[in-house]
Amino acid sequence: MTKLTQQEQEFLASKIRTIPDYPKKGILFRDITTLLNNKEALFFLLDHLEARYKGKELDFIAGTESRGFIFAALLCAKLNLPFVPLRKPGKLPYKTFSCEYALEYGHDSMEIHQDAFGEVKDARVLLVDDLIATGGTALASYELIKKAKAQCIEACFLINLVSLGGAKKLEDFTSVYSVLEF
Repeated sequence: MTKLTQQEQEFLASKIRTIPDYPKKGILFRDITTLLNNKEALFFLLDHLEARYKGKELDFIAGTESRGFIFAALLCAKLNLPFVPLRKPGKLPYKTFSCEYALEYGHDSMEIHQDAFGEVKDARVLLVDDLIATGGTALASYELIKKAKAQCIEACFLINLVSLGGAKKLEDFTSVYSVLEF
């Protein structure tokens, strides 16, 4: 499996803007829009992910709302694979499975169409999101893939906020790959 060199990681990290105290005091927000509008960085990232997942015999790529949609859909185009959205409640029009997860203050949930993986038995799915923090959304996404009778072969994140421990929690269930760690 391919991993980036330190220099390549630094290149991508330099294209992500850090905004202090957003959305609230004490938070360092990682703004990926600056990477998305840098053609060289975006294409480099997509080429890297394509090389990493090309031989994985994937059936689908699932992306978590909303920024995960961007990377998952672009990677689907590179790998010629179908895209499955994992959405907030009430956004999917057909029968869904739902999974609730804890937030710092309260709860939220994610949904997936019950027939998201069609007729593919034990579909091999790559889960993609832009960032993993405490792991609540990622764990819910993993559970939804399982509920829809597929297997999550790996969860891929552009950014892992290591100090918040989400990737470690998810590693109990599936392989985790983070392009960058902050």
